[in-house]
Amino acid sequence: MPRRVKHRRVHVGRIVLGCLLIIMVTVAGAGLGLASKFGRAFEKTTTIASAFPDEDDRPVKDPGDTSMNILLLGADGGPGKGKRAAIDPNATATDRRSDSMMLVHIPESRDKVYVISLMRDTWISIPGHGEAKLNAAMANGGVPLLIQTLEERLGTRIDHVAIIDFQGFRDLTTAIGGVTVDNEYDFIAHDTDYHYPKGKIHIDGDKALRFVRERKSFPDGDYQRVRNQQKFLKAVFGKVLSAETLSNPAKLFKVVDSIAPYISMDEEFSDPSLLTGLGLQMKNVRASDIVSFTLPTAGTGTSLDGQSIVLPDQAAIDALAEALRNDTVADYYAALPEEKKK
Repeated sequence: MPRRVKHRRVHVGRIVLGCLLIIMVTVAGAGLGLASKFGRAFEKTTTIASAFPDEDDRPVKDPGDTSMNILLLGADGGPGKGKRAAIDPNATATDRRSDSMMLVHIPESRDKVYVISLMRDTWISIPGHGEAKLNAAMANGGVPLLIQTLEERLGTRIDHVAIIDFQGFRDLTTAIGGVTVDNEYDFIAHDTDYHYPKGKIHIDGDKALRFVRERKSFPDGDYQRVRNQQKFLKAVFGKVLSAETLSNPAKLFKVVDSIAPYISMDEEFSDPSLLTGLGLQMKNVRASDIVSFTLPTAGTGTSLDGQSIVLPDQAAIDALAEALRNDTVADYYAALPEEKKK
């Protein structure tokens, strides 16, 4: 049995990752009247060939179940690596500078979006490889094995998968003209000349990306970074999903066009008609309707071979798995303690 140590803070990249895909889906639906123009923008995305495991190894989904589960994988290509470098769908987890994993559940009602962060170091059973960290599934068998691992543990089908480069977030903020946030600390981002004075500041592009990444300038590090990301993304959602943006076809196209080159998706999900249809169904979703939490964990520990790992809370994961299968994630989330609703 792994040795338990202590709790560890969840990786914050999940917020940026979910933001990119949800915005793309929502504005795609709003731009339905410009289908051909938006179709050209979507052509800039990359298709993931053979994204899923063999059908015989997958859970069967009830034909009447219209809820949707989307696996999101975040990659950070870093400066100078180019738009395609970090989102190579054939790359393994070790080929990227940093990764983030999330499962997004969109209920049949289409009135909420549940973003479930998956800790990469979660100790889990990987088909054909025994127990290992979750990210070992990606390293050993790419996207198909990662999906098979999650489907077997959760007993629910993953409908789509997307890989997103965080650099797309930089271009998104430029496309919307930046946002204004209330900055709590006066700081200079580590290894940069970017200065962020205390108070209300307007940021976009690279400066915005560094704002949401910074942690070394703060006394409580990751905790303040989480607060900054939440504050910043609330401002981004507010601007992108505002009536001013959603009623402006030119601005909508600019938003989609700025994100598309940074995204790889499974073949079906790459179809613009699917995205626009889903976006139209979600036309009333706003920032306050996007809910995030973490796949249940029981702190950290050490595996028998000395690896630092995240211990899964098996009973709580079973409860979440049942909620995903029954499309009752709203009830599951409502019952969570307040400290888990992050």
